[in-house]
Amino acid sequence: MRPTRHLLAALVAAGTTGLLADPSAAQDAAPPSAASSAAAAAPRAPETPLTSFPYTPVLDTSAMDTSADACVDFYQYTCGGWQKNNPIPPDQASWDVYAKMAQDNKRVLWGILDQLAGQAEGRSVAQQKIGDAFAACTDEGRAEALGAQPMQPLLDLVAGMKTKKDLPATLAALQLATGDDLLFSFSSAQDYGDSTRVIAFASQGGLGMPDRDYYLKTDAKSRELRAAYVAHVARMFALMGDSAADAQREAGVVMAIETALAKGSLTRVEQRDPQKLNHPSNGRGLQALTPAFDWQPYLKTLGLAGNDRYNVTAPKFYRALDAQLRGRSLAELKTYLRWHVAHASAPFLSSAFVNENFGYFSKTLRGVPELAPRWRRCVALVDNQIGEALGQEFVKLTFGPELKAKTQHMTTQIEQAMESEIKGLDWMSATTKVKALEKLHGIVNKIGYPDKWRDYSALEIRRDDLLSNVERGNRFETRRELAKIGKPLDRGEWGMTPPTVNAYYDPQMNDINFPAGVLQPPLFDARLDDAPNYGNTGGTIGHELTHGFDDEGRQFDAAGNLKNWWTKKDAAEFDKRTQCLTDQYGGYVVVDDIHINSKLTLGEDLADFGGLVLALIAYRAEAAANPPPALKDGFTPDQRFFIGMAQWACANTRPEDMRLRAATDPHSPPKYRVNGLVANFKEFQTAFACKTGQPMAPAKRCKIW
Repeated sequence: MRPTRHLLAALVAAGTTGLLADPSAAQDAAPPSAASSAAAAAPRAPETPLTSFPYTPVLDTSAMDTSADACVDFYQYTCGGWQKNNPIPPDQASWDVYAKMAQDNKRVLWGILDQLAGQAEGRSVAQQKIGDAFAACTDEGRAEALGAQPMQPLLDLVAGMKTKKDLPATLAALQLATGDDLLFSFSSAQDYGDSTRVIAFASQGGLGMPDRDYYLKTDAKSRELRAAYVAHVARMFALMGDSAADAQREAGVVMAIETALAKGSLTRVEQRDPQKLNHPSNGRGLQALTPAFDWQPYLKTLGLAGNDRYNVTAPKFYRALDAQLRGRSLAELKTYLRWHVAHASAPFLSSAFVNENFGYFSKTLRGVPELAPRWRRCVALVDNQIGEALGQEFVKLTFGPELKAKTQHMTTQIEQAMESEIKGLDWMSATTKVKALEKLHGIVNKIGYPDKWRDYSALEIRRDDLLSNVERGNRFETRRELAKIGKPLDRGEWGMTPPTVNAYYDPQMNDINFPAGVLQPPLFDARLDDAPNYGNTGGTIGHELTHGFDDEGRQFDAAGNLKNWWTKKDAAEFDKRTQCLTDQYGGYVVVDDIHINSKLTLGEDLADFGGLVLALIAYRAEAAANPPPALKDGFTPDQRFFIGMAQWACANTRPEDMRLRAATDPHSPPKYRVNGLVANFKEFQTAFACKTGQPMAPAKRCKIW
């Protein structure tokens, strides 16, 4: 699955994208190369808006290192040249093919927004929104002059609480304005038991650091990062005008509350199991979990008075939350809320706040030396908040009907390959196969952009009011999401904007989604031969399709309901086969002595595996209908297929970011998403004449599909 990232994280990363994957960052398993180590010192090239994309082919021979042996280290063979020639920019935690492509997308969007921001007449309503939002964001002088002033109304809300009884309504107002999960997360989502129904989800949240483990692990690095976090929080309180002594004390309060919430939180691995997240409740049940928190004024402020259907994804968390609400004074709760208001607002305030926020969350946690230029942060903001209005402009320039037709053709072939694989499985019973095929045939393919664009006409955007624009955007989007509760499900909705360089599968919608932004060279190249295109984008389509049948997705039926449709024997056979991948990937080292958490990455590793199986079958079908040349660039068609498959993953990554990703990212590092994958394929070993016993040709291979 392809998670989207929180707005704050988007602006901290400011343009860093994931690999077929988590949009927050790229990652690599190898120690930093000379290129990545020297990246911090590399001068930043002048950047200008683009009106069209620079061209890089799907199979780029200059990205290769043919001095390496493909059978020993295929990642080095396919990506060694790319790593050498693409040091990490100083404002990035990592740099990869996806990130580079996303930055080109952003430069195209920059050109669009720059023009619309300066255009006084002739703009549509949507064009006015995105143009004025960009103008407000890029007005650095005004942000500097205002300092902390723009967040004062939210701080006044916190200060205005007289007793703890004021907390629920105040908290709801703050969550609406910041878009952040203060104390906990509350949203709408499809009911696990009935996917046609949208209900309220009460989930864990409330943390400032990236994950619960940052609060609870006892190794030296974790203790160091916690100390740095407390120091950062104290400096933020000082920027709000508190004395040094008060700021230090307040930072301790924040850390204590967040640590208690972390102790009640599910782990990342636990959150991958939908069965552990399915706890239907009514209002009485929710209230019983948190006697110290009155849900009625909270729900009334959100516009949900009268709602009585919930899923409480982590009951243990809410019991931990209640203990904090009972045990903490009003002053301590105000301290926590003040910190989170400042934390959410910091990217949109003066440079003192921007730099302090960047210093911890990017520099300390991810090793990024420099803040991204303001234009890139502002493009990210507009894309996050008014993304479908911006996406309309992007699609006009980049995604015509011919490209959509080619993608649809490839998708159909991949689905046909999955059908043949399911029918031919010798370990799956006929009963389960019927259900599997029903699910496959029910998948909806969303390609390029939505059939119906989102309406932003009710959203007020002013070109001189950055933080208020952000807050109004947060309220608009949160209320839009909450308004779905109790309404018919809109199966046409997209979870990513058209310019996004990413893709995802949604198990409850039972759909796969490929935005226009990911269907451009060097990921999909209509000018090139089929082999690398099928290896690259074909593998991506197969990856997303396989998510419907991975260890998590397989728990949902064709309608998107959490329902066991496997026989007990078939489920056991599936688990036995997936254990092979868990064991294989768990042996790989990410950085220092940290291994891949292969229980966390299993779903993505399975999707990579299945994606390559399906892409290869689809390519063979296409090659039979349209025979390829025997050699091109000195490579056979099968070699070009596998090189194209690998080159999407070319990357350099800072060791700090490797460490963060090892704890939080459900995707394996790029090196092992290539080497770990091809080591299981006889077709690869035949294509490159590998001998059994070489690293890319082990005697034991995993086989699932």
